[in-house]
Amino acid sequence: MTVSSSLPLTLAASALDPVITAVIAVVVLLLLGAGLAVGRRRSGSGGGAADGTSTALKERSDDVDTIRPEAEPEVEPRVEEAEDALPEAPDTPEALLEPDEAAAPTVPVEEDLGLGERFRRRLTRTRNVLGASVVDLFGKGVTEEAWEGLEEALITADVGVTATLELVEELKRRSREEGVNDADGVLRLLKEELTAALGEADRSLGRASDDGPTVWLVTGVNGVGKTTTIGKLTAVERHEGRSVVLGAADTFRAAASEQLGVWADRTGAELVAKDAGADPASVAYEAYDAAEARGADVLIVDTAGRLHNKTQLMDELGKVKRVLEKRAGPLEETLLVLDATTGQNGIAQARAFLEAVDVTGIALTKLDGSSRGGIVVAVQRELGLPVKLVGLGEDVADLAPFDPELFVDGLFAELAG
Repeated sequence: MTVSSSLPLTLAASALDPVITAVIAVVVLLLLGAGLAVGRRRSGSGGGAADGTSTALKERSDDVDTIRPEAEPEVEPRVEEAEDALPEAPDTPEALLEPDEAAAPTVPVEEDLGLGERFRRRLTRTRNVLGASVVDLFGKGVTEEAWEGLEEALITADVGVTATLELVEELKRRSREEGVNDADGVLRLLKEELTAALGEADRSLGRASDDGPTVWLVTGVNGVGKTTTIGKLTAVERHEGRSVVLGAADTFRAAASEQLGVWADRTGAELVAKDAGADPASVAYEAYDAAEARGADVLIVDTAGRLHNKTQLMDELGKVKRVLEKRAGPLEETLLVLDATTGQNGIAQARAFLEAVDVTGIALTKLDGSSRGGIVVAVQRELGLPVKLVGLGEDVADLAPFDPELFVDGLFAELAG
């Protein structure tokens, strides 16, 4: 009975042996694996177990290292592609020029547009600020609010506060006396007053009355486009058949004579220059001697771009002019180049130059694009100086004689009045 009763248990244990053996094997393997991992960490920590923080940081670093991908192999750059990407080295001194000067044409372009059309196209910014404002402001009648809006528009267009107040007062007076009560009438009066404000000044460039060369002295602060203006003016003179000598008296600025030399090469003018740092007055003196000896029609002397608040530099400009006058007599023209985009700052520059030399006229550059053309009125009203030349673009033909009527028409083109 005993054997008979224990037989089922023995058979059951025999049946479970494979399962128990498998479970025990799995547990043993897991324990062995955990022990190996702990040993590996301890051996790599260098005694870090005594420092809990260091051990934890090291274990995190080991974990990251186990999943970090292998670094990609370095690839040698393609030399031919790198060389293709390099710009070609210029073989002329144009590398020394400012961008607008380097892009200047070699000879005057044919004028396919009349001067009036060029004014209309180049004065878009001022027309949008000023011309359209008149129509909008006075569209509902001639009111005090509209006059105040016109004052703001004129000041925004760089006409200047003093000139604006005087102009608006005159417009109010005339509108009352003439019974003007709509936008077209105000626009007509404004055009007439602006044209009158620019006056009847002599805007022609001075010419010599004897057999000697005509002498033009050109000055202005750096960055206003002085060298470009001289180059374009030279191109125009050469295009009209006159011989020109350029005097590179801007000896203080790096590459200034080289820039002028590029223009001389392009236009067929002759250049008189000396080493950097030479006395500007001596360059001007020798340039006149050269122009006289060659029988040149025009001598254009480039002077150093002056900081108008540096007394010593302004005194040097006066010296250049005096030396030229001793040799040549009164100069036919002393042009001050102003950047139209500087607005009222240009007025401050002009006043300082007037104290150093007797400026005879203004060459106003960059009147196209971002400038606000009201500065022309401010120069005339506040300084009493005529604007003789204006820059309306990058082409040589875009250095144009200033015409008050065409300028005002350009300001209000396509508007009624």
